[in-house]
Amino acid sequence: MKKVLLLSALITVFAGFDPSMVRADQQPEMIAEKMAVKFVRGITNTVTSIVELPKQTIITGREMGSVGYIIGPIKGVGMTFYRGVIGMAETIFCMVPQPGYYDPMIDPEYVWQGWEPKRDTSKAVAGN
Repeated sequence: MKKVLLLSALITVFAGFDPSMVRADQQPEMIAEKMAVKFVRGITNTVTSIVELPKQTIITGREMGSVGYIIGPIKGVGMTFYRGVIGMAETIFCMVPQPGYYDPMIDPEYVWQGWEPKRDTSKAVAGN
């Protein structure tokens, strides 16, 4: 029974190794640039996180009407905290290539993105 468990554990470990995950083609300059971008993005998100308060108020008010101006500030406080924590994490861990390969940890990447209203794609376009 131990041999079966050991064999299944080894198969599981080896199945987890994927040679395509190794990024030997990355140049040190590119890696340093991605680290710098992650560091600057982290500082920017930490400093500008307070803008989430009016952003969420405006967006939620636009989507929900007058009720959105009550719910929006609550969402804004939560998003301010969230963007600030994510910004600090990206600043502190700027040398770690996670998530992805120095990809942003939050979407939208910066607070000034994502202000445009959502498009309504549920309505079918009527043919002429």
